[in-house]
Formats: sequence, structure tokens, C-alpha cells
Amino acid sequence: MGRLAHRTGAVDTPTDDRRMHELATPLLGGLAMYLGWMIPVMLLVEVDRPVWGIIGGATIVVAVGLFDDLYELEPIVKFIGQLLAIGVAIYFDTRMTRIGVPFTDSLTWHLPLLASIFVTGFWMAMIINMVNFIDGLDGLAAGVCGISALTFAIISLATNFAAMGVLAAVLAGATFAFLRFNFHPASIFMGDAGSMLLGFVLACISVQSVMKGTAAVALVLPLLVLGVPFVDLFLIVWRRWRRGVPFYSAGQDHVHHDLVLVHGFSQRKSVLLLYSWCACLSGLAIAMQQRFWPATVALSIAAVISTAYMARLLSRYRSRRRGLPDPLAPGVGSNPTTHGDRDARDA
Repeated sequence: MGRLAHRTGAVDTPTDDRRMHELATPLLGGLAMYLGWMIPVMLLVEVDRPVWGIIGGATIVVAVGLFDDLYELEPIVKFIGQLLAIGVAIYFDTRMTRIGVPFTDSLTWHLPLLASIFVTGFWMAMIINMVNFIDGLDGLAAGVCGISALTFAIISLATNFAAMGVLAAVLAGATFAFLRFNFHPASIFMGDAGSMLLGFVLACISVQSVMKGTAAVALVLPLLVLGVPFVDLFLIVWRRWRRGVPFYSAGQDHVHHDLVLVHGFSQRKSVLLLYSWCACLSGLAIAMQQRFWPATVALSIAAVISTAYMARLLSRYRSRRRGLPDPLAPGVGSNPTTHGDRDARDA
């Protein structure tokens, strides 16, 4: 895929100061992950309506991502492609039909059809884009999504959602295999095709299995497993709202940028730190789902400590940024010719 990327021009060249890599790097790693995921799924899983919907939607987001990697689509065009993929998944019965109140076994909100479609669409679009946003250091999105996929596989298989468990396990395998080539210093990037694939499949699995499991923790589990991307999304929306710029603007104000640019951590140290945080939250999710209370207590303490440590680092963003260029100023963190987080993607 790397050779094909060079032949087709699907190469990310660091043409400005916002990109954190130094060499022109091929972008078609996402297509390799798609093939490494889709082919085993077709061979191993009984393909029913929801699985067809997930495969069809994944194919659409990968195609949209490939066009974006090649031609830099406008944000609205890319978002329409995401909505089309989500619509396919919903049409094939991948949607939320009820929401359980956390930590209760009896209170459940059953969603009317239109509410079900809206809530599912919003949830899936949010996950797709937050994975795309966090794809900003070598191996970061691949590692975080690999840990999340493996966790979803364990939870899905434990709750008798076998097909979703296999989909998640195969996604974890494809992602960890890709990480062999994507960890710093990366020889290939996943591009938008890869990040949107990971976000879409993880969103579908969370809807089709994790959130349909035990009512007591059904809503909490995906929030824990995807906690790192959720925190990153919340922070950039908040920071950019405070600055009066669109949340989808390019910028160097993500969690991973804070670690590298503000605190001076290396790319590898930053990525491994975020891996550890994600693994801690994912372990807590598994312990909660299994109702293994000693592990839940121990991992809760670890999660609180790790989250407090990260909060302490991130809270120093404003003070440590003094004297540094504005990460969203023209020529530093945004570019009218660059959309989304292309400046940060896979850096």
C-alpha cells in the first residue's frame, strides 16, 4: 500500500510548520486495514443484516476517506459521506432502541423510531470524528482504537454478541498489525480512510452489542473504553468555542499536542502515556461488565489516579502556552486550504 500510495500521489508531505513529521509519508494504510478487517469478517462471521450494514457503511467511509486523502474534500462533503455510511448501518438495523439508566437494572428508556435514528446517528458521527481528531501522532489512533476494539471484543463475547465480538477482535488484529508500521517513526499513515474506518466500526459495535448488554453499565462502558478520544473531543470543542473558531478548524490544541508541544514529552512517551490511560479505563470497563468487584475497586483507583494526572497536565495548557504562538492563529494552527485536523493527522 505504501508503494501504491507513492504511485497515486496519496502522500502526506510536511509543507508547513503545523505538521509534526518531517518526511513525505504514504497515506493508504487505512485501505490495508480495511482489507485486513473485511476479508476475515466475510469468512468468519455469519453475515446477517446488521453485519451487512456495517460492512457496507465501512466501505463507504473508506471510499470517502480515500478521496479525501487524494483530493482534500471539503468538510461538508466528508460529513455527508459519513452520514450516508451511518444511514446504511441504521437501515440494516444497527441502531439504539433503548437506553438503560446507568447503575440500575430496571430503568430503561425505549426510544421511538425517529429518536432512535437521531440518537444513533449523533452517537456514531461523534465517534467517527473524535477518532479522526485524535489521529495526530505516530501510532496514537491505531493503538487507542486497537485497545478499544479488543475491549469491545471481550465484552461482546461475554454478553453473547458473538458476531460483534468477532468483528471487534478482527479489527483489533488488523489495527495492531498496522501499528507495526505506524508506531514512531511511522513508515505509513492510515489517513482519513483508516481513522474513519476505525471510528465507524467501533461506533457500530458499541451500538449493536456493548450498549445492548447489561443495563446497569450499558451506557457507561463505551464512555470508559473510548474515554481518551472523548476527552480530546471535549477539550478541543471547549477551547475552540472559547476562541471563537469552528471546532473542526485545524489546530495544535489537542491532548497529544499538549504533551509534545507544551510539556516537551517525546512522541513515543506521549503515545505510551495515552495508551496506558486508555488501557486503565478499558480494564475498568471489563471489570465492571464482569461484576468482578475487587478488580473494579482496584482499577477504579488506578483510573482516578491516571485521570487526575492527565487533568493536571492538561490544566497547565493555558499557563504553559504563554509566550508560544497561538495554536489556532493563521499560519500556525489553521489554514484556509486545510480542513479538519489534516495538520495533526498521523503526525
